[in-house]
Amino acid sequence: MKFFTTLFLGFFFLTLQAQDNNIVPNVKVQQLDGNTFNTGDFKNDGKPIIINFWATWCSPCKRELNNIAEMYDEWVEETGVKLVAISIDDTRNMSKVAPYVNGKGWEYDVYIDPNGDFKRALGVNNIPHTFLVDGNGKIVWQHNSYSEGDEYELYELVKKLAAGKSITD
Repeated sequence: MKFFTTLFLGFFFLTLQAQDNNIVPNVKVQQLDGNTFNTGDFKNDGKPIIINFWATWCSPCKRELNNIAEMYDEWVEETGVKLVAISIDDTRNMSKVAPYVNGKGWEYDVYIDPNGDFKRALGVNNIPHTFLVDGNGKIVWQHNSYSEGDEYELYELVKKLAAGKSITD
């Protein structure tokens, strides 16, 4: 009997852990001004959030974020989406992030994950890596890598979420 109880409890806790993998974890990252921010506090008034992991040394990452930047105002106006860019530049390179972002004029919220804690918490191995979070804070989609035009697929998913639909409809 003890074996079955242990087995059941183990399964129960694994199930809870799996469910928690669908939400944005609470991890401390740095804002560009050096202050810390808890990623569990990402909010957007019930509207979708895009979380994009990138680095200043990653050409596909910069291409993706620059391409989205060209349309971002329209995306926000139509859907209310918020994009959060998480730089994984380490402590040696993190001083390059703010000048790059300011030079490009990105309207995104940009944070730095210099120790890779947030990256590890979400299981990000390669960048660019993009997550789409629904209005309830649940991760509903993710994509690794970037090819020209991927931003259009992402926007279609954002529009579905903003309209209250499932991304699988």
